[in-house]
Amino acid sequence: MIIDSLHNAAKYYSLHSNFKKAFDYVSQTDTSKLEEGVLEISEGLKLIVITGEGTTKEQSIKGFECHDKNIDIQIVLKGPETYAWKPREKCVSPNGDYSDEKDVRFFHDQPDMFFQLQEKQFAILYPEDVHAAMIGEGALKKLVFKVRI
Repeated sequence: MIIDSLHNAAKYYSLHSNFKKAFDYVSQTDTSKLEEGVLEISEGLKLIVITGEGTTKEQSIKGFECHDKNIDIQIVLKGPETYAWKPREKCVSPNGDYSDEKDVRFFHDQPDMFFQLQEKQFAILYPEDVHAAMIGEGALKKLVFKVRI
């Protein structure tokens, strides 16, 4: 997992060929005008715009998840937003089977930690990062780039 601010995004371009495309899209787009939904940006790069009310830690960790085929870049546009996190290697209690169609695997495990992102901050969550999000109060808006491994 990586946590940083958008003004440092260029430091991570070399980690994956689509990271630069994702961060360039953010810098070249009026993100305040993006409506909720899914956009195909390029081959292996999809954007999901999410808006909603923040929820409690207890409610959020019901969706404690990770992915096998994608890296998430989650960018907070309106927050703050709190995340739950635990390394996948420490998760021992699966919550159902892996969904290949949705590329998601859920766990009943409790997080090791919580962290908060402010507006214009991001987290890069790899397949080994089990996470839950949308924890907070009031309206939240974020971008989630799905970067195919």
